[in-house]
Amino acid sequence: MPTFDIVSEFDKHEVKNAIDQASKEVDTRFDFKGTDSSVELTDEKIVMVSESNFQLQQIFSIVCAKLSRRGIDIACMEVGEAKGSGKSLRQEITLKQGLDSAMAKKIVKLIKDKKLKVQAAIQGEQVRVTGKKRDDLQEVIQMLREEKLERPLQFENFRD
Repeated sequence: MPTFDIVSEFDKHEVKNAIDQASKEVDTRFDFKGTDSSVELTDEKIVMVSESNFQLQQIFSIVCAKLSRRGIDIACMEVGEAKGSGKSLRQEITLKQGLDSAMAKKIVKLIKDKKLKVQAAIQGEQVRVTGKKRDDLQEVIQMLREEKLERPLQFENFRD
C-alpha cells in the first residue's frame, strides 16, 4: 500500500545560519550605527532588540529575507508584540514546528471531505495518508498544496 507522511518542519541549522547572516547585516548597516540593535536565536525563538519600532520592522524584513533565501518558509513564524524596557524595544518571533492536534484534525477532515479512496491517520505530530493507488495520494498532495493553511506542509516518506 502506498503511503506518505504530512509534516510541518524546518531545518534548524539553516535557521541558525540565516540568523547569523541577519545579525552580521544589522551590525554593518549604516542605519543601525550607534544603536543597540541585535538579532539572536534562542531554541525556537528569534529575539530582536532595537531602539525604535521602525528599526524592529527593518530587522524583521532582514530576517525574513535571509530565512526565505535559505529555503525556510516564513509562514512558520508567529510574531509577538514589541515590548519596551527602558530605551529599547524587544520583539520575539516563535518558530512553529510540527502539527498540533487541531491542525492535524483539520487536514484529516479536508482529506475525508474530498472523498478519495485514502485513509488519513494522526500519528503524533504528523499525518500518515494511505491509499491503494499512487494517483490518489498525489491528488491529496495537490489538494493540500492548493489549500491556504496557516502552516507550511512537507510531504515525506512517499512509498509504494
